[in-house]
Amino acid sequence: MAALDLSIKIAVIGAGAMGSGIAHVAARAGHTVYLYDMNAEAVARGKAGIEKDLRFLVGKGKLTEADFAATLARVVPSSRIEDLADAGLLIEAIVENLEIKQKLFRQLEELVAESAILATNTSSLSITAMGATFARPAQLAGLHFFNPAPRMALVEIVSGLATDPAIAATLYDTARAWGKVPVHATSTPGFIVNRVARPYYAEALRVLAERAATPATLDAILREACNFPMGPFELMDLIGHDVNYAVTRSVFDAYFGDKRFTPSLIQQELTL
Repeated sequence: MAALDLSIKIAVIGAGAMGSGIAHVAARAGHTVYLYDMNAEAVARGKAGIEKDLRFLVGKGKLTEADFAATLARVVPSSRIEDLADAGLLIEAIVENLEIKQKLFRQLEELVAESAILATNTSSLSITAMGATFARPAQLAGLHFFNPAPRMALVEIVSGLATDPAIAATLYDTARAWGKVPVHATSTPGFIVNRVARPYYAEALRVLAERAATPATLDAILREACNFPMGPFELMDLIGHDVNYAVTRSVFDAYFGDKRFTPSLIQQELTL
C-alpha cells in the first residue's frame, strides 16, 4: 500500500494536547487538517499551541517563515462536526472512554464517505470492542501517537479483529511519510508500549508508597544510572496522572484483575 496522498484532508477530533499535536504533524507533512472540538475555545487554544510550537522551530532555524505560514494555514479550526464530511482520514483524540468514543464514531460513520479511514488515538482500549457498534468496522484502526506528538517518533498502528489489513498498511505508510516510526500491533490490552510500561510506573509508585525513596530520587536514579530519558514520575507528570491511571485501570480490568497490573492508590488519589 501507499501513504495517503497530500490531497486527502485529515480531521483530528479533540483539540487538547494530543489532538493539536497530531494536527501539527499532519499539517507539517502537507495535509489540510481540520482541528475539531465541540468547544470553540479549545480549538482556539489548540491552534495557538500549534502556532507557538511552529514559531519555536523557526527560532531554532528548523523551519522557514514561508513554511511556518503555509503549515499554520493548513490547520483549519472547526467546532461544527459537519465540516469534517470531506475528510479521508479522521483521527479521534478525545476522552479515554469506550462508550463516548463509540458514540462519536457512529456520528462520523454517518457523515463521511464509505472509503474514509477512521482512526483512534486510544492508549489502551480495545479496537475490536470499539468497532463492535460500527457499520464498517474494517475501516477502523488504532493510530496511537505518543505525547508530545510532534517530537515523539513512535506510532502504534493497532488492528482489531475486523480491521482491513489494507487500512493498517495505509496508516503505516502514512505515518512513515509523516516522519514517524510506525510499528504494527494487535489489539491486546495496552498494545505494546503501555503494556510494557506498566511495571515502570507501578514499581516506582510502590517504592514511593513504602517511603523507600522520594519521586525526585527515583527519577534521578533511573535517568542517570539506567539511561532512561525521563524518570517515572516525570513521565507521569507529562502524560497526566488521570490518563496514566485510566490506562492502568483499563489494562488491569482487561486482564481480569491480573495482579501484575494492580493500580496504585497513590495515583488514584492524585486524580481526585
